[in-house]
This record gives sequence, structure tokens and C-alpha cells, in this order.
Amino acid sequence: MSRRAFVFYLRAVQLWDRWRLRRLMRRHPGVYIDPTASSNLASASFKLADDARLWIGPHTHTERRAEGLRFELGPGAELVIEGTSWLRSELQPIHFVLFDGARMTIGDGSWLNGCHLSAKVSLVAGKGVMIGPGVRVFDADQHDLDDVTPETLAPVRIGDYVWIASDVTILRGVEVGSHSIVAAQSVVTRSVPPHSMVAGAPASPKGKVGDRQALMEEWRRDFLASVGR
Repeated sequence: MSRRAFVFYLRAVQLWDRWRLRRLMRRHPGVYIDPTASSNLASASFKLADDARLWIGPHTHTERRAEGLRFELGPGAELVIEGTSWLRSELQPIHFVLFDGARMTIGDGSWLNGCHLSAKVSLVAGKGVMIGPGVRVFDADQHDLDDVTPETLAPVRIGDYVWIASDVTILRGVEVGSHSIVAAQSVVTRSVPPHSMVAGAPASPKGKVGDRQALMEEWRRDFLASVGR
């Protein structure tokens, strides 16, 4: 295939994907995908209740991979991805699961990679958050414990500029303070103070972390330059 033919093919694929995204928004009035977001979002899997709300902000980028992103939103659920984020799916899919009436927000300039985020009440991630492959975040037990003990639900909050390394599990009611780092394979059962390094199962303090804002703002500038924004 000549270079000219290849460029024509890529443009045709992009136009096809843009049409698919417009059709999705017509079919689901609660869905908004910013025109500057990647057309590759059309390759995602969307399982949305009629009154669910999905908002994807400007310059959100992902790869064109079948079901690399999986959106499952129940009745009344709301997911907001604020923008300038990279939803990476080359290692494994990113799975967003929101049960009935749940709320989830991913802050501006975040970097998600092959993770599973589940909300029955509320899951909020701040700006400049990095979430590695194999990470699982739950704001509920997921099931009743026994015949007389119902599951417990408690919101999860991840502060600004947090780095959650690979294969971490974060459980209900946890707040991870801004500028903190959670080491690989940790299980976080208690809240983490800002500027902390934690590791282990259960995770415990291992040291202090400085300011991560400049690092993530530099990544944000490089990311926008790489995608031609």
C-alpha cells in the first residue's frame, strides 16, 4: 500500500469512527464526547442504561482497540472524564463499572492503564492521577457478607497527582491523599495521608513523597504535543 493510499485509509477510518460516536450520542442523550477527544473511543464497549450519563472531555485519548475501554453504567449512573487524559489499553482493557445511581469522576490530565474501577456510591479521582495496569478500586464489598450482614458501601477518593502502581487493590472508604504513591501489589484498606509512600498488604507508610505537580504538568504538555494539540 502506498503512503497516499495508507493516509486515505486512516482518514476514512477516522471519519467512520466519528460517525459512530455521533450515532452513539444521538441514541443516548446522556452521552457527550467532546469533538477533540480521540475518534478511537468508537472502538469501546458501551453498555449504558437509558438515563445514564457519560461525559468525556476534550483531548481524551485512547488506542483503537476492540473493547479496549468498557463502559458499564446502570440506571441514573454518571461518569465524568474531565479531559486531557490517556486511557491506555495495550496491556489490558480499562473497565468502568457504575451501579445504579453511582457517581465517578476522573480528573483532568490523568493517565489510566488497564485498570478496573467500580462504583456503587462514589469514586472520585483528582487531576494528574496515574493508575497502573491491574489496579482494582471498589467503593463497596460487592456482596452481602452473610444472611444478616449486608455489604458496606463507602466512597473512595483519590487526590491530585497520585500514582497508583500496578496490581494495587483499593477498598471502600479509602482516601488517598494528594501527591502520594501506592507501591505495586499493595492492598489499601485505610486512608493514606498526602505526600506519603505506602506499600504492602495491608498497605502501611514507607516514606514521604514530594510535590508531583510539576512532573505531571510536564507529562501533560508532552502528551498534548504528541497528539498534535
